[in-house]
Amino acid sequence: MKRDTRKEQGFTLIELLIVMVILGLLAALVGPRMFGHTGKARQKAAKSQISLFETAIDTYKLETGKFPTTEQGLQALRVKPDAVTKWDGPYLPKNVPLDPWGNIYAYKYPSEHGDYEIVSLGADGTPGGEGEDVDIVSWKNIGE
Repeated sequence: MKRDTRKEQGFTLIELLIVMVILGLLAALVGPRMFGHTGKARQKAAKSQISLFETAIDTYKLETGKFPTTEQGLQALRVKPDAVTKWDGPYLPKNVPLDPWGNIYAYKYPSEHGDYEIVSLGADGTPGGEGEDVDIVSWKNIGE
């Protein structure tokens, strides 16, 4: 029997290791830059959701003559509260979403900062904070 003297095609272990090291270096350089923006993107998403709630609340007020109470909360935009007349909702197309960190939005009426306020407690889920943990509120722009 004759043995095939052709060299088999394929990658050597060293070639594979070199490719893995290069990919690891690229991930180490590019990864932090890409993932460093997720916090700001979540903050902007929370501010956008709050703006949508504000529009829905203003429509609710136009039709019912008053803002939802703190007890009724944002659910009043989806389900008709008891003792409310002229409710022509739902004012949100879907259920009230959680904030981008998976927490419930807080709603308060009346508020010291205007008629009402809507708050996302940020990444840490507690009042206050800095950076990604900062509270996103309806009465203030991000970064103020």
